[in-house]
Amino acid sequence: MSKRRTIEFDPLTGVKTDFIWNPGATSSKDGFTIETSQDVTQIIEKNKKQLASVDRHQKHGEWSKIASIPLSIYFELKKEGVIDDRKRFKKWLNDPDNRYFRTREGTV
Repeated sequence: MSKRRTIEFDPLTGVKTDFIWNPGATSSKDGFTIETSQDVTQIIEKNKKQLASVDRHQKHGEWSKIASIPLSIYFELKKEGVIDDRKRFKKWLNDPDNRYFRTREGTV
């Protein structure tokens, strides 16, 4: 039976790091896992409110906020090279699966 212990929690970002001890994880040895997770519920709810409050007919400029992305997802996208590739990042932002990170409608 594995044992889990939170070793770090950042209340500002909601990022939590757990140490998970797995006795007998392999046939002859014990093992452990370090797991990092983030509760993104507050970010998504805030994004939904911002999206609802934006005037859809108002023009927006180059410096308009269009999304709010949780740190855990940002770093994953950075590792995959999406953040640094403008075309791929626009595609990611326009993907309907990522709509809850948007704070403004339309396409990027």
